[in-house]
Amino acid sequence: MEQVRRLCMQQDLTSIAGLQQISGWSPQALMAALGKSFAYPVLGMPALQALRPDFEAIPYTECVRQNLLLARDDTALVSLVLTDPFDTAAEDWALRRCAAAGVAAQIVLAHVDDLQAFLAQHERQVRAMDGFAADSAVPGDEEVAAVITLASISGDTSAVVKLVNSTIYDALKLQASDIHLECDAGCLHVLYRIDGVLVPITQVQGQETTEQVISRIKVMAELDIAERRVPQDGRFKVRVNGREIDFRVSVMPNIFGEDAVLRLLDRQSLTEQAQSLRLDHLGLDGYAMAAIRKLAHKPHGMLLVTGPTGSGKTTTLYAAITEIHTGHAKIVTIEDPVEYRLPRVLQIPVNEKKGLTFARGLRSILRHDPDKIMVGEIRDDETAQIAVQAALTGHLVFTTVHANNVFDVLGRFLHMGVDPYSFAAALNGIVAQRLLRINCPECAVPVAPGQQELAAVGLLPGQVRGWTLKAGKGCGHCRGVGYKGRKAVAEVLPLDDALREMIAARAPISMLKERAAQAGLRALHDTALQWVERGETTLDEVLRVAG
Repeated sequence: MEQVRRLCMQQDLTSIAGLQQISGWSPQALMAALGKSFAYPVLGMPALQALRPDFEAIPYTECVRQNLLLARDDTALVSLVLTDPFDTAAEDWALRRCAAAGVAAQIVLAHVDDLQAFLAQHERQVRAMDGFAADSAVPGDEEVAAVITLASISGDTSAVVKLVNSTIYDALKLQASDIHLECDAGCLHVLYRIDGVLVPITQVQGQETTEQVISRIKVMAELDIAERRVPQDGRFKVRVNGREIDFRVSVMPNIFGEDAVLRLLDRQSLTEQAQSLRLDHLGLDGYAMAAIRKLAHKPHGMLLVTGPTGSGKTTTLYAAITEIHTGHAKIVTIEDPVEYRLPRVLQIPVNEKKGLTFARGLRSILRHDPDKIMVGEIRDDETAQIAVQAALTGHLVFTTVHANNVFDVLGRFLHMGVDPYSFAAALNGIVAQRLLRINCPECAVPVAPGQQELAAVGLLPGQVRGWTLKAGKGCGHCRGVGYKGRKAVAEVLPLDDALREMIAARAPISMLKERAAQAGLRALHDTALQWVERGETTLDEVLRVAG
């Protein structure tokens, strides 16, 4: 016990990995020493096997992500199994979950390899139990989903297959939206996009290994592995923890080889979210939420949502559609791809290879007697023209377009050849949206920004007097980044008669902005600063997202 404490003090060790590297002890000896030092019982694999996991209090995915377990033995004694007693953030988080579930647990230790093996066994049992249901959930689906588990990864004989599968598995554990594989000179960089920001994960050395990894991705996506000079797009499916995950793959040549980006889409999770999706679940402020809800309940016209890729535009539209979906109106969507699945809503996926484009699909939809239409994205002149005509002929049209703010949308449509008078008559309102990362609730602490930081977002020191300014220090709960989760921030421009007349007359943007300000438009930047004032996010995040 004294030896453990002495090593920790001498080397300033705060992790079990560092202690094992310095001490040179075997895993069993290390766990025994840690158990004595922290006064925690230590469980071997046989003792773990005798436990019954409680995945109601701490779900299986969280156990895998945090490397811990809540379980009971035959005497109903509840144990919180930890693998790293130095990780106080994970321990505190788990104890709070236990308290919330009304569970009193004793803390015990187990080696991480034993716990992962135990979880892998449970994963196989879960997959065996829900395998039939998962197979029968998508009848006629021609794509076969590869199954990835902890056990299958450890059993892979190919180092490249193991690397690709573990990269996918870890990305899902960390709730990444994209995997970036960037080819450099003799090196492959692996990055995940988490909460909208790219996070470096690891580097893989060796040009041959790099090429083999990209080839493996191509094989999975059924792309041409011999073609390395032109971009290629594909898709594949995997099944992890009994859930089917769709991957959209983009492979792009560069001077060192090829880069690949994998977009993750958990349709089952999105469908479950869609069942209870509402505007008040998005984190919008009260004014924006009320304004969007009012626009969504209009009998006809067009509601436009704009913002960059990954800003939550489609989620906002689905939340609005879910709120107005009473079953008494025909709702049809055309998307690329269909993300959320809603009951009693006709959802059409774009298939450009077969000739089903947004424009062609929208023309067909209008012959299907719809009441409300959602167009995933306005990409071209023809789609814009048809969408405006649909809004003018008694339909309520929800759609998205890429632009920086509510005023740039006007220029985009006029540039696409839409008649200004028709566009102004059809348009009900525009929503410009971003996603702000929120401070981690576990490690956020008060901060005092300098004058230069305040000036970067247009504030003076006197203006923040009385504000609750906070920032996350970084902990195990947030993977050291200081942020955990995101909320939507939006500016909403409902159109009135004065604005319609100005748009039809092609008035300058400066005049439109002046009129919108008089009508009470809350700028995106100002709305984002309200989250800073309440200590929900940081000045740096506002500068990154809203400028």
